[in-house]
Amino acid sequence: MFPRTIVARQLTRSGLLRASSSYPSKASLTAARGLINAKQSSWREATAAAAVQQQRGYSGSATAAQSEKETITKLLYNIGSRKEVEQYLRHFSSVESQKFAVIKVGGAVLTDELDTLASAITFLNRVGLYPIVLHGAGPQLNNLLEKAGVIPDYHDGIRITDEKTLEIARKVFMAENLKLVEALEKMGTRARPLPGGVFSAEYLDKDKYGFVGKITGVNKEVIEASIRAGALPILTSLAETPAGQILNVNADVAAGELARVLEPLKIVYLNEKNGLYNGDTGKKIDVINLDEEYADLLKQPWVKYGTKLKIKEIKELLDHLPRSSSVAIISAGHLHKELFTDSGAGTLIRRGFKLFHHNSLDQLDKDRLRRILEQEDPQVQSGQVSVSSYLHDLENTKKGFKAYGDEPYEVLAVVKNDDETGNGVPKLDKFIATKAAVLNNVTDNVWALLSKDYPALTWIVDENDANKGWHFDKAEGSFTKNGKTLFWKGLNDVGTIEKVVSQFLDTQTKEAVNAATSGSAAFANGQRRSFSTGFNNKTASPFMGGRRMFSTSSSAQRDVKKIGLIGARGYTGQELIRLVNNHPSLEISYVSSRELEGKPLEGYTKSPITYVNLSADQVKEKTQSGEVDAWILALPNGVCKPFVDAIESVEEGKKMVLCDLSADFRFTDSWTYGLPEFNRANLPGATRISNPGCYATGSQLSIRPLLEHLGGTPSIFGVSGYSGAGTKPSPNNDVNHLKDNLIPYALTNHIHEREVSHQLGREVNFMPHVAPFFQGITLTVNLPLNKTMTSGEVREIYEAAYENEKLVHVLKGVPLVKENAGKHFARIGGFGVHSSGKRVTVVATIDNLLKGAATQAVQNLNLSLELGEYTGIPLD
Repeated sequence: MFPRTIVARQLTRSGLLRASSSYPSKASLTAARGLINAKQSSWREATAAAAVQQQRGYSGSATAAQSEKETITKLLYNIGSRKEVEQYLRHFSSVESQKFAVIKVGGAVLTDELDTLASAITFLNRVGLYPIVLHGAGPQLNNLLEKAGVIPDYHDGIRITDEKTLEIARKVFMAENLKLVEALEKMGTRARPLPGGVFSAEYLDKDKYGFVGKITGVNKEVIEASIRAGALPILTSLAETPAGQILNVNADVAAGELARVLEPLKIVYLNEKNGLYNGDTGKKIDVINLDEEYADLLKQPWVKYGTKLKIKEIKELLDHLPRSSSVAIISAGHLHKELFTDSGAGTLIRRGFKLFHHNSLDQLDKDRLRRILEQEDPQVQSGQVSVSSYLHDLENTKKGFKAYGDEPYEVLAVVKNDDETGNGVPKLDKFIATKAAVLNNVTDNVWALLSKDYPALTWIVDENDANKGWHFDKAEGSFTKNGKTLFWKGLNDVGTIEKVVSQFLDTQTKEAVNAATSGSAAFANGQRRSFSTGFNNKTASPFMGGRRMFSTSSSAQRDVKKIGLIGARGYTGQELIRLVNNHPSLEISYVSSRELEGKPLEGYTKSPITYVNLSADQVKEKTQSGEVDAWILALPNGVCKPFVDAIESVEEGKKMVLCDLSADFRFTDSWTYGLPEFNRANLPGATRISNPGCYATGSQLSIRPLLEHLGGTPSIFGVSGYSGAGTKPSPNNDVNHLKDNLIPYALTNHIHEREVSHQLGREVNFMPHVAPFFQGITLTVNLPLNKTMTSGEVREIYEAAYENEKLVHVLKGVPLVKENAGKHFARIGGFGVHSSGKRVTVVATIDNLLKGAATQAVQNLNLSLELGEYTGIPLD
């Protein structure tokens, strides 16, 4: 964290602590709690709550300031790792305030997302940061021009501005500028309107464009004076000639000129779509590397008007800034993720470097090649092979090779056209990268380039490789033996896969025999052998942030974690047993059930297991002896506390992993809420995991993508199969009673209604029902909106939210519960929008025993034990 004096200074500047204060007040602490509660609510609500407290006044000592800053910072841990957040906070606070960030706001954002924008900017100011905000007003101007009978006209993406257009533009810019300032002031954030006086200009081409300016200077003093006064500068893009004539300047152009003069750490363009979208495919563009893609990009038919001008201006801007500079185009709701995480959000535009692909050593830069091999290749670093011997081997590869990388050689990939086994499948022999290349996604660009040449590929990685998750993400299948993992992609023929795996097993067997007979120094000294394919294992993997791991194949030999299952008689317990039986890294040590004690465990084939009836004291003994790595508690609500207390009473140092499937700890802040799709960053290494309820999982997946767009209380109509009522006989699982029937129950205050409300930070209404089918849930969710939206826009939000999620599928149509029963993923679709555009109905289906319980528990254990998030979970 920051030194106390710096924290106090920053909180004083941001208004969270008065310079003259000496004692912490209840108001200041409540404000901090209001911010941290945003982990379940929207940024807007949390910041507004803090602002109310701020307006009531604050008092506190430097110690209180330290505590408040730490509390606010914890909120950011929900969007990135602690290390990322603190690194960026230190980075942003290390420069003068005016050099933090230039944020350009699109006019549509001011209309549709004003509250979200104001809360996002306010939050930055709460941690002592002073973004310089410059906004446009294009849609508002077009609207007033249309009413005035003026038809907007453009040339080369530039708005032609006559006297009438300029007159209306001045009024629009002033109104929108004051609107944003007032929104910030309402949240307790001081802001200063600067609709003019910042930019000086000359006519761009008066005959061609009219009153359109070319910026010739930026008055930094106006901006710096605002910041010195403790107010955020809010700018428009209007400029003035030396004679005082107002000229219209494109806001993107003005933001670029501002960035050239100030050279800020971050340049952010906010739009309502959270990035740039490919006009042909409709998909968001994650990264644009201008050096490699600019020329082809401008040739695309969908790149025109404002989009073309924006890309041109950004390229011109970045050409004059350090190569490490970049521009992000994101939505206001994702601003914090862009600023405080490595993975960022929206579309990242940077200069990057051109990529190469060569098939001979003569074409490679030998000095740079040697440098990256010496600095990043585990084999070379460990002394197993020298650079010279590797290059000699490469030169003599029978069927040749192809090397890929970027101009500075921060990434190097080598593909041999046929591996030594002669199976006909090319082998990725090496893939190494610097951390900078990883963080800038150069690795993914190189991977995409080589994948075009090699749709089918195999490669081998050390099982303990810190970047193994990245390899799982790129592979379609894997197999592990003797500490090494074989990966493959593009092998659609089962016979080929069998041949590849068989040859891999033969090789591992031979190596194991050779190691045993040779007494090699590496093994004798207990050293881990490194593999040529893979990334440097010296530090924690930078690949892991924002990436999910999965495996479509399993291994019989690896570091296996022992599981104890308490409460195995129920339907969920049986599904857990099936999942663990097929999991390559989990084994059952104990399975406990009072009713089944003494009976053999059926459906589990890894080893003979007999049901036991473990008491709390026996669980304590098993924990203390180290016989179990993780306990799964699949017990009814209100039953598991004695077992938790017993385990905690003997924990010393490293804590035991507990995963509770009941509702007992879902409202306890010291336990990690296990909904990976929205809390993934907090699950690796977590030791107390509260597995969400089935209805609660489906409901949150249905609501969270639209959380910031809600204009009222969501209503959830839920129907579950009778397996959700458990195995204990009751009217709700009585097949005869359910026949031709639909039974509502717990009409208000259902436990999952409270759970969803608690996790979202806002009230929901939930109406549960039980149906005559056995397995599955369907949820029809009514969501009032705070702005007008179309069905397509809503679906795009969900598709973006779940784009990389393996266990959430977004459909265009309405998902059916019978098609999702027995599946390990949830389906979301429907997206019916009311004729008013202010209400949407979303439909979700989920298997209550799988993604709603057992599958999610395995997903959480995988993350906690760092086994690969989707390992052992069928994804089809």
